[in-house]
Amino acid sequence: MVESGISAATRPVDADLCTPFLAQLRVTGVAVSMFGGAASETLVCASDPLAARIDELQFDLGEGPRWEALRTRLPVLVPDVHDTSPFSWPVFSKAVLETDAAALFVFPLTVGALDLGVVELHRTKPGNLSHADHAAAGALAGQTAWQLLRRVLSVNSPDTDPAVEAALMSRREIHQATGMVLAQAGVSAADALLLLRAHAFANALTLRETADEVLLRRLSFAPRNDQHGNGELQ
Repeated sequence: MVESGISAATRPVDADLCTPFLAQLRVTGVAVSMFGGAASETLVCASDPLAARIDELQFDLGEGPRWEALRTRLPVLVPDVHDTSPFSWPVFSKAVLETDAAALFVFPLTVGALDLGVVELHRTKPGNLSHADHAAAGALAGQTAWQLLRRVLSVNSPDTDPAVEAALMSRREIHQATGMVLAQAGVSAADALLLLRAHAFANALTLRETADEVLLRRLSFAPRNDQHGNGELQ
């Protein structure tokens, strides 16, 4: 079997984000990857070299369940890597057979209408996730998405300075836009403001410009309609 170690380019930087998945789910390994919008493709954490290798293969080949999960915003479940017939990943399907992975489960990391990345779970024995593990993985993915969002903004957002934040919060337009996002996304006021900041950062806009887009109803943070398709838990 072919495996690679975790290279300097893919060394985990937030290993604690992977830990809850290993602690709460019956899986062998996990990787969390962030890409698109606010950051270039980055492997945030990998529990082991195999988890890193699975992520690396999909990035290098440009196909696989992580891209399916990103496109559909739905979990993609592959209980047996020898049978990927519902999907169209001919190169990745062959490549993954050269590893010790036997089952793959990928969950999208989303916050409202923002797509942040994916969490990739694997097992070294075939078999699907139980309903309990599927539900727990979805809940953990939601928590991880918010953690990623807060971390990237704490590093990159100019609005994290308390003095700047006080000034921003005094601006009527941002208050109004925050209220609209709160209603659209069903989140707290603090998280609604975080969503505004995230969109501004991802699109090289100021917070005021993003707020104006919301007020003009050109930008909505309402979650996209649920979709159904291959990869859902049966």
